[in-house]
Amino acid sequence: MKNFIFLSPNFPESYWRFCAALQKRGLNVLGIGDCPYDALNPALKGSLTEYYKVNSLENYDEVYRAVAFFAFKYGKIDWLESNNEYWLEQNACLRDDFNIKTGFRSADMPPVKYKSKMKACYQKAGIPVARYRMADDEAACRAFLKEVGRAVVKPDNGVGANATFPVKSEEDLKAFFAAGYKGYIMEEYIDGTVCSYDAIVDAAGQPVFETGNVTPGSLMDVVNEQEDSIFYIRKTLPEEVRRKGRAAVAAFGVKSRFVHFEFFSLNRDCHLGKKGEIVALEVNMRPSGGCSPDMMNYANGVDVYEIWADMIAGRTPEIGAHEHFNCAFVGRRNGRRYALSHEDILKKYGAQLREHGEVDKALAPAMGDHRYIACFSTEDEVYAFFKDLVR
Repeated sequence: MKNFIFLSPNFPESYWRFCAALQKRGLNVLGIGDCPYDALNPALKGSLTEYYKVNSLENYDEVYRAVAFFAFKYGKIDWLESNNEYWLEQNACLRDDFNIKTGFRSADMPPVKYKSKMKACYQKAGIPVARYRMADDEAACRAFLKEVGRAVVKPDNGVGANATFPVKSEEDLKAFFAAGYKGYIMEEYIDGTVCSYDAIVDAAGQPVFETGNVTPGSLMDVVNEQEDSIFYIRKTLPEEVRRKGRAAVAAFGVKSRFVHFEFFSLNRDCHLGKKGEIVALEVNMRPSGGCSPDMMNYANGVDVYEIWADMIAGRTPEIGAHEHFNCAFVGRRNGRRYALSHEDILKKYGAQLREHGEVDKALAPAMGDHRYIACFSTEDEVYAFFKDLVR
């Protein structure tokens, strides 16, 4: 029996489904987390062979001892994973220390975690990238800003749009340097709509499931200005996104993973390409955040938790023909007045709604406080839904 250690299996909440799917395939699923056992979702408890509580997942020595305990009790650890961006580097260190060969090791981390290092892999895949420089010299950054006209600064090693800021003027640049930020990258601003290539990739580096999303508007504004959050899983993945996503999978050497590659679809012609062409944004070696896996299921009529577990178990997933939808997400903010009340939404969109409820507080800054997820046949219906629900 293979031993699979799942770190932080309780977050996001739906990740218990990964554990349940592994258990169904005969794996020993061993959980490590900082949540008390009694506070775990009962479904998660039933999916774990054993759970080891640590005081803090940030404490590497403590997590190391937990892995060592499981290795002593159950034998060789075959897999160790969290499917969580925040723990990628820790996961890699643990694989190094316990010689777990199924996954990225520490030496693989730079192009996976650092935005400046990702660009070479995207270029290797033939995908255009934004011009950039490290934000470590104010004079050089001022010259760069004059060259590109408008820019964005963000942590070179960061998650999502957290701590990401627009730079439209020299005053913005002065404020950035005055704040004392370190380890930042400065990129030219790209006028594009964020879209993604999401895939489950097998041990041979071949995608066994593919989909993608579209995020209208600005991710920075959602986080920085606490705007409402909107995005949708596409009914059909455009061929250019599929082609460039597969090229990126090969260039980054992805194997045995769930991935989320982010791109821009250009809104106008520029030096990177023609309007509508796909250029690189960044790569995330984990599932798209929050409830996205569930939305992929709603959109594609599948179960990505089961598909992922089949991949881990070395099985070929059986994915039949299903009706596809555009699955839309709206995250609204508490304390705001909206044209449609909660009751109005249920009345108007009850037939299309798949779920609604509170967003986990850890995800709320990027995804809103209260979520509505609905499926539609056309993109026009998606945008009408967005217009009805947001401010």
